[in-house]
Amino acid sequence: MSITGEHAGKLHQPRRPTFTELYLPKLVTVWREGYGLSDFRADVFAGLTVAIVALPLSMAIAIASGVTPDRGLYTAVVGGFIASLLGGSRFQIGGPAGAFIVLVAATADRHGVDGVVLATLMAGLFLIAAGFLRIGTYIKFIPYPVTVGFTAGIAVIIFASQLRDLGGITLLAKEPSEFVPKLVALAGGLHTVNPSAVAAAIVSIAIIAGLRRWLPSWPGILIAVVLAAVACAVLSLPVETVGSRFGGIPRELPSPALPAFSLAKATAVLPDAISFALLAAIESLLSAVVADGMTGRRHRSNCELVAQGAANVGAAVFGGICVTGLIARTATNIRAGARGPLAGMLHSVFLLLFMLIAAPLASYIPLAALAAVLVVVAWTMAEKHEFATLLRSSWGDAVVLLATFLLTIFRDLTEGILVGFALGAVLFIHRMAEMTGIEERSPLVAADRPDDDNGGRVPYDPALAVDRDVLVYRITGAFFFGAASAIGSVLDGIADKRKGFVVDFADVPFLDSTAANVLGRVAAKAHRQGIRLFITGASPAVRRALLTHGVTPPRARYRETIARAVADIKGGAALPAGGEAGTT
Repeated sequence: MSITGEHAGKLHQPRRPTFTELYLPKLVTVWREGYGLSDFRADVFAGLTVAIVALPLSMAIAIASGVTPDRGLYTAVVGGFIASLLGGSRFQIGGPAGAFIVLVAATADRHGVDGVVLATLMAGLFLIAAGFLRIGTYIKFIPYPVTVGFTAGIAVIIFASQLRDLGGITLLAKEPSEFVPKLVALAGGLHTVNPSAVAAAIVSIAIIAGLRRWLPSWPGILIAVVLAAVACAVLSLPVETVGSRFGGIPRELPSPALPAFSLAKATAVLPDAISFALLAAIESLLSAVVADGMTGRRHRSNCELVAQGAANVGAAVFGGICVTGLIARTATNIRAGARGPLAGMLHSVFLLLFMLIAAPLASYIPLAALAAVLVVVAWTMAEKHEFATLLRSSWGDAVVLLATFLLTIFRDLTEGILVGFALGAVLFIHRMAEMTGIEERSPLVAADRPDDDNGGRVPYDPALAVDRDVLVYRITGAFFFGAASAIGSVLDGIADKRKGFVVDFADVPFLDSTAANVLGRVAAKAHRQGIRLFITGASPAVRRALLTHGVTPPRARYRETIARAVADIKGGAALPAGGEAGTT
């Protein structure tokens, strides 16, 4: 897999970055670039906005994870502050994540809350080591169907975990943690459904969904929780609340202390700590990639892993649970106008202030309302459109997706990821063997040829190398998940300030869904910036894969040759909004 550019200025070998440059927090980078009062005001507003969203979510995630709500707040305050202070992503927001509910609940069930805290501390140390060993570079290579599969599986488990509080169901025995036994136990308790809890949950979901649709700038989650608490208190509804189950939340942070440690305990929680570290790494780097796509900036993955590791250590010292980067809250931070990591640090400060001021009021929050919040979170994170797209794209992607999805639900999250990755690798090898046998004219690796044997190659055109309006890039070889991250990083940043961008696929015999998804993000960004993107030389199979993943007009236009694409850009001819992808 290689990528070559027609732009001469991009062909030089970049200087190898120093250790300090790789691990310098983005906070320092932003400060060096120039940080003024207007930037500070923007970060204050963004931090406050995210804190309002994070307040009920942090408590809801902690409760669903089998620990008390205050531990979720400790995690967001301490872990979120450290993640932004040391992070390699300018806009990342750290805190407790819905993706961890399954793992934390299972660990708490097996080893108690002390075991969760110890596993969190160990996971933090593993993440720091992974960052310094530069493993973050390779975590990006997880195939796209695996990412979608385990995310959708987690969403299903989160939904199932909230059914008890949604319906106010009373169980005689402890609720099982496994998926099928949980559903069986809940079905046996349906006769105890509390109509008041159901009403509170339905109204909360309706408020959140309605505000997202018609008033998206309003903090729908907080408004729904507050209104539910007021209604239940005023009407004296018989619903379980934070206060009735947990006795409220403290008004201050606990004193820092290391978790109880013994070699036997550490050995017992080691598998859980590894799972925490793996999921935290995946989630935080995915969130950083989303932030990059929204802002055009570029995160440093290994620096981000070190920061997330330090955040987990810090959260564990204060009795918190796992910390990771949060896609939804990071996106909220960006949309609120954040300028740098200070917004994430201020979000933690505001959460601490909320604890100091409003802690007694949290006792009135109905658990059904918090369950409704997590149901909305699960619905959002399920990636339904991407799931359906992968099921349609090819049988191989569908197998990887469904295997990861089903193993995540019925077995174990870590097992689902590992099996999905292995299946993705086997699928790639199979496709490569298949392509080698069929595509005799398009070898996977181009052989060397003598300079006087031009064959079908066109003469070098120096005009393309200095053209200020058009940039041409050629991709050579199989374009698959192992190279998608690196190539995507190049494509995502090279075409700025140009009228046209041509990506040539003439020498690409195969691409997988991960690579197609990367091109889809590049096409979306180019379209937002008014850059005309052309795909040239794509075989019918490659074109079908790209079209399936959203690389469609008007985001991208397809041409047979580079010359034709450049001529269309230069001519500025009006192009039809549809129909050209398959014919021109």
